[in-house]
Amino acid sequence: MASTFVILETTVGNIEIELYMKEAPVTCANFLEYVKANFYTGTIFHRIIPGFMAQGGGFDVAKRQKPTRAPIVNEAGNGLKNVRTSVAMARTSDPNSATAQFFINLADNGFLDRAESQDGVGYAVFGHVTQGMDFVDEAAKIPTVRNEISEAWPTKLVAIRKASVIERP
Repeated sequence: MASTFVILETTVGNIEIELYMKEAPVTCANFLEYVKANFYTGTIFHRIIPGFMAQGGGFDVAKRQKPTRAPIVNEAGNGLKNVRTSVAMARTSDPNSATAQFFINLADNGFLDRAESQDGVGYAVFGHVTQGMDFVDEAAKIPTVRNEISEAWPTKLVAIRKASVIERP
């Protein structure tokens, strides 16, 4: 059976993500729809917290939030863990509010898993970085400032130039 990967071509380097299609089918399908629609082109990582995570996929370089499709159901109960290199969906306090924004875990963040989360729901992991984690780590070294969008806005732009789907055997 083929594995599905997404390549994020970013201003800091290429990041390859393998998707967990079987464990997170709704989340992966949602992410792939955004990738195939070129939604992520020109979006930025707007929240990068060293030792925690790098979040992106919702704002463009002009700090405008992009319109999204309807939210999806939270698949955090799929057994996947928020460990270093894992990719999960960002959401609001509403567990079923994830749309396009995602984050890459820079550390093991068990408190985001269903079993350990404060809200008892957690954050749905749907993939992991297979190549390019060094670029994510470099992005986490960029100084950040607080602004109207994020408490950890990178002072150097970290943008997604293009996102592509690749199938491999």
